[in-house]
Amino acid sequence: MGRKAVFLPYRARSVLNKHKYPDHWFWTRYTVYPYIGCQHGCEFCYCRERKYAPYEDIADFPYVIKIKENAPDLLRKALAKVPRDTIAVGDYQPLERKFGISRRLLEVCLDMDFPVFMLERSPLVLRDLDLIGEINRKSHASVLFSLIHTAQTPQAEIIDRMEHLAPRPQARLDAMCTLAKAGITTGICFMPILPGLCDTPENIELVIRQTADAGGRFVLAAPLTLADQQKTYFMQYLQVHHPGLLPLYRQLYPDKSYGPQGDAWLKVGRLVREICLKVGISDRMPRPILPGEKRALNKRAAELLANRAYSLELDGAQADRIWPYRKAAWALEELPQDIGLISKQMGLKGLQSIQGVGPSIGSLLEVFINKASNRDQVTNF
Repeated sequence: MGRKAVFLPYRARSVLNKHKYPDHWFWTRYTVYPYIGCQHGCEFCYCRERKYAPYEDIADFPYVIKIKENAPDLLRKALAKVPRDTIAVGDYQPLERKFGISRRLLEVCLDMDFPVFMLERSPLVLRDLDLIGEINRKSHASVLFSLIHTAQTPQAEIIDRMEHLAPRPQARLDAMCTLAKAGITTGICFMPILPGLCDTPENIELVIRQTADAGGRFVLAAPLTLADQQKTYFMQYLQVHHPGLLPLYRQLYPDKSYGPQGDAWLKVGRLVREICLKVGISDRMPRPILPGEKRALNKRAAELLANRAYSLELDGAQADRIWPYRKAAWALEELPQDIGLISKQMGLKGLQSIQGVGPSIGSLLEVFINKASNRDQVTNF
């Protein structure tokens, strides 16, 4: 990466992305990105997709960084008009030291009392631990690190080169340890798991065990995805630098495929689940429930159904078994009534009156509600 980065400040029209339902990985309802492009320049990054990187030349992605200089002001105005929920915020690539927009976004979230979620590759995030701690005391803050290998991984040198300017794995693990000791919810996004490089049982166990040792509470795993210009770019990268891997990737990612074909990923996901269980952490992120949350039981129930859908997916269930759980989870997100009251007043019949809730899911919810009769059980994170 011999080019010098160019920074282009501009005034954005809007910054807050609003989603109909919370994300079932991170439990975020909103996202805000202060920069377009990334100096870390990881070769496999999904942000090279056209919708995230609107560059005429995709090679500009790590060198031409667009800076939304008015992002904090736009965020403050936007948050005044939306319900309180978790925001994915922050981008601690090297230029953040100079421009500091991620810190200013956190200041807005603190002032407006919005909980935050942060996914980073750099320990630079610790610079703003004061703000993150204050947000966590008022509502909730979680900081996750993207990590797909450790220094002990046999393929570490190859992956390090693919990650270019991203800080090395041990620096991320050390930062995670600091956050955990400060009482911040933290864990690892084991994403993307690169076939032929990161998907060995040895590497998977190393990542999970070192996460647990550093105070991480969970490891979220997902496969590499490849789309449009990002797919072309990465395949060309492999052809030049690792031609021996190219046949495997062509087999797993044939034309028009987005995710890997076949059941190889499911085996990896099940192994992640198995090792997480063995070391005493989770392969899912617990949903944060805020103090005074009015529909805490509904949100915990939606979490239960989302996790059941993921478990069925890993077990290779057919889509017609998986999707009812996702749809029922979405229905609970929109439900204005408390499901505990519905169950108390109308029993199983009342639960089945909720859109997408049939006999099987209704019975599951009934058992869940009975176990959660003490409200503290559903309001504590």
